Parts: sequence; C-alpha cells; structure tokens
Amino acid sequence: MKTFYLETFGCQMNAHDSEKVIGTLLQQGYTQVPEPEAAELVLYNTCSIRDKAEQKVFYRLQHFKKNAGAGKVIGVLGCVAQQEGEKIFERAPFVSLVAGSASYTKLPEMLVQLEAGNRRVTGLTLDTEDTFDTPYTRRDNPHRAYITIIEGCDKACAYCVVPFTRGPERSRTSESVLREATALTERGYTEVQLLGQNVNSYRDPSPTGYDFAQLLQRTGELPGMRRVRFTTSHPRDFVKEIIDVIDNNEALCNHVHLPVQSGSSEVLARMQRLYTREQYMQRIEWMKAAKRDIAITTDIIVGFPGETEAHFTETLKMVEQVEYDAMFIFKYSRRPNTPALNYEDQIPEEEKVLRFQILTELQRTVQMRRNAKYVGQREEVHVEGFNSATGQWIGRTSQNKMLNFGDPSFPAPTGSETLVGKYTDVLVTRASPHSLAGERVGTQSPVVQ
Repeated sequence: MKTFYLETFGCQMNAHDSEKVIGTLLQQGYTQVPEPEAAELVLYNTCSIRDKAEQKVFYRLQHFKKNAGAGKVIGVLGCVAQQEGEKIFERAPFVSLVAGSASYTKLPEMLVQLEAGNRRVTGLTLDTEDTFDTPYTRRDNPHRAYITIIEGCDKACAYCVVPFTRGPERSRTSESVLREATALTERGYTEVQLLGQNVNSYRDPSPTGYDFAQLLQRTGELPGMRRVRFTTSHPRDFVKEIIDVIDNNEALCNHVHLPVQSGSSEVLARMQRLYTREQYMQRIEWMKAAKRDIAITTDIIVGFPGETEAHFTETLKMVEQVEYDAMFIFKYSRRPNTPALNYEDQIPEEEKVLRFQILTELQRTVQMRRNAKYVGQREEVHVEGFNSATGQWIGRTSQNKMLNFGDPSFPAPTGSETLVGKYTDVLVTRASPHSLAGERVGTQSPVVQ
C-alpha cells in the first residue's frame, strides 16, 4: 500500500489545490494517512506571501527529516516551490519533489519518476494551458466546494510575490466553470466559492465572453444553488455591476472581501495598487447603498516602507469610517523579486508590531459594534458542525459570520441524524467581536437542504 501525508499552508487557493493533489494521489492508488510518520510520501503545500510562512515550511522540513524522515520521499508544492525552484534541493537536499501549482496536472508523471527512484523531480512551468483541468479532486467538505475560475495575477503590487509564483492571469471558460458548478449541485452541494488571486478580473476566453458579474449571475441561477461566495477581489477591477448582481440574486452571499492594504493614497501609490483612497471609498459607497446588508471584509498591511505616522492615522480613520466586519492584518514582510524589497525606508520591526496592535484593538472594537447590531435579528445559517464541548451547533450566515446556536429539540447529533449541511433560521441573542450566538427559531421551523 502506497501512503501519503499532505499538509497545507496558506489561502483558500492552496486548500483547493491540495484537494486536487489528494484526488490525484488517491486515483493513483495512494492512501492518505493522518500523520507524516506513517507515510511513504510526505508533501507540504506551501505559501510564500509572507516570510514567516515560508520559514515555517523550512523549519517543518528540517524538524521532520531530523526526527522521522528517514527513508521517506519528501516533496514541496505550491508557492515556495515555484519561488525557490531547484534551490530547495540545495537548502534541503533530502527533498525529492519540487512542483508549483500550474504543474499539478502532470503529477501522475512526476509520481512515476519518484517511484522509479528519481530524487530530483520538478514541475515548475507556468506556461500551461491545462492549469484548471486536474481531472481528480477530493472534496474535503461534502456541502461547500471551491471552484477556481482564474489563476495568476497581472497586477504588479510592490510587495507581492503572486505574479512570480502563480504566473500571469489565465481565465477559465464560463462553460467549464458552470459545468463544474452544475455537477456539484447534482452531487448535493449547495454552496460554492469562486476562487482567484484577482477573481473579479475574470474574462471568459470563450466566444460567450462573460465578465465576472455575468459569471456570478449565471452561477447563482443554477438549480439547487443556495449560496455563492467569491474571493479575492482587487478594487481596480471591482465594478458596480457586481453589487447590482448581488442585490438581485438571493443565492449570492451578502459578503464582499475587498482588500484595501492602506488608507493612504500616497502609500497605495508606493504599493503600486492602481487606485486611490477616494476610488476605493467609491466602491464602499456602492456596497453601503445596496438593498442588501453586505458585510465588508478587507486586508491591511502595516509598516510598509515609508509609511509615516500620518499615513497610519489615515488607515485608522478609514477603518472607523468603513466599519469592516472583519479584517486580516499583516505586518509588511520583504519578499524576493518584489520592488519593495529594495526600498530603503524600511520600518523598524518594533514599530510594525506597535501599529499591528493598535489596528487590531481598533478593529476588535469595530467588530463588536458591528456584530451587536445583529442581536435580535433572525439569520439563516448553513450548519457546518457541532461543538460537543459547548453543546452548540456551528453555522455560517450569508454575511460569512460564524453563528453558534443551541436547539433544545435537537441538542446533539444522534446517529445519522444531524443538522450539518442543512440550512435553518437562528435568532441572534448574543454577540462577540468574532462570532454571534443564538437559538434555533422554533422547533417547528423547517430545516431545508
């Protein structure tokens, strides 16, 4: 029996890439095991968006090799693999496979080489036309699925390695996307998330010629589709038609993730983000004016080279003005092959830490204020699990808020009986900065698929 272990670092794109890798390995006769010590083939699907994430991978490699790696085949996949290439063999000579995400369709061929005893196998091309056509995907969630609609990025943000690790933008045909989405609903999936490094720059390469808003609308119209999400968006390509489509199709979730990175137009220019604070705020105004209550989340980098106290204050003011529902905060990290790597006005680490703490505390206050507005409201949740420690079910609202709830008539799963994967209404009774809590509304309420 051929066994493998796969650990994933990073974003939803990496998580979905791992589903493709796992599906391919299972089809090739491998069996997945939960611990690397029990595996013949050990794979790490990596992220290089920050230096800390990259270093964590190399630490994990060295630690595993030292303690349990003898006689095993070890591979590095994903963004670090694409970024470092064959230099990984020099840094970690015990690694046998280095492959970027665009090469996963060639994984069966690479496995043949590994099984033949080859200890230097690579898959590093970005020039491939079949990036999306991995024929085998093992879905980790039986109710919610990822669908990649675009790979790579044509932007040149001064801090970002994505153009170097994922390559240029390549959009998938709308027919292919909708065929996969339809197949998922026919298998019982009710929620999908459309993925891309810059999802709203999608341009259908087929004669159909859909833009992102049109593809979003068509996906939301598919029979059996209850929820459609998407991530991540670039403000430069975010058009009002996207909000119009969300307003007019209940299957499209009330949530937009729109990374701003900084509240200062001057810093945004240095970041090469291709929009100003004012242009970004115009997109926020579109969402605030929508008929539906759209939750807005974002990414912000603190301590970008040259960011002054005044620039940082502009960011704080923007956070207060927008009132984000959630935020991912990053300290600037120097990355190879990026323009900002050579900027001379780097910010001291202690100042980055201080700004990170200040912004985190502000956002915590904002989230508490935002979430408190939901108390007393009735929200539909898609149930994701059960917490035996608290005796509560775990669900997610259309706004992507976690909602933990009790149900006296169904206090726990019993055998095959479960709420997981179903939709039900919950009355919100409590709020915290990071989640909501409540009680299922009426035992007579229908629980629908």
